[in-house]
Amino acid sequence: MGGGFGLNVDAHQHFWNLEKVNYPWLSQESEIINRTFEAPELEPLLRVNGIDKTIVVQAMDSYQDTEYMIDTAARYDWIAGIVGWVPLNRPEEADQKLEAFIRHPKFKGVRHLIHEEEDPDWLIRDDVIEGLRVLASYGLPFDVVAVFPNHLKHVPTIAEKVPDLKMVIDHLAKPPIKVGEIESWAKEISKAAEYTRVYAKISGLNTAASEKWTSEDLKLYIDVALEKFGAKRLMFGSDWPVANLAGDYHKVWTETNKVLDHYSPLEKEAILGGTAIEFYHLEGE
Repeated sequence: MGGGFGLNVDAHQHFWNLEKVNYPWLSQESEIINRTFEAPELEPLLRVNGIDKTIVVQAMDSYQDTEYMIDTAARYDWIAGIVGWVPLNRPEEADQKLEAFIRHPKFKGVRHLIHEEEDPDWLIRDDVIEGLRVLASYGLPFDVVAVFPNHLKHVPTIAEKVPDLKMVIDHLAKPPIKVGEIESWAKEISKAAEYTRVYAKISGLNTAASEKWTSEDLKLYIDVALEKFGAKRLMFGSDWPVANLAGDYHKVWTETNKVLDHYSPLEKEAILGGTAIEFYHLEGE
């Protein structure tokens, strides 16, 4: 299984070290993931499943988390890039920090835990819009942790207000797979996909499904995403170690591939690596 002659890229995984960084949200999670997860634990899983490169994505809105990822990425060649954090609601500070962070060649984008904000409309606040304009000025993309139905509707608004910004919707905005509902989500994902600078990640779907999920549970939603975005705007991500809440790395990889096996080799190659390489400007890949 894999992306043909191209590299297989896991475009969405995390690390956290509970002794180095504070992750308050983890205390609300199952003990399965409420512990330290670092690169040595992931490395053999990548090897077994044929993954060549990964993108490490922020797990906390803090400089400590971003600096921890930068330090980790410097020690492992298979980490192709990191998606860090800056305070988008403080545009001047964000500008200063981005100027420093982009000196690290593996700093490839920014994310904010918008789903942890009490205000579901945080993303479209004036100060955040200004911060996103700063981000766009550096040519860096924004990972949108849109959790349906609270945040996906804001993606077209951002696309209109910050037209130079490239965005990627994490986890297909967590569609309601568990209850088998698709229409309202499909309508909103279609609106977001109308903007050519908006991409999406086929990631985190297992934790939106029922406990005994299979590729069949994911297929309807991935098919909609392919129809609306096309393979060149879709990328695979494991969402490890969050994936362990409903399976494991191998199951996510193999079941996703069962869906992708219905697509053409070129489409599969794009989703499993090509899109991520282009979107995140992965050097030398």
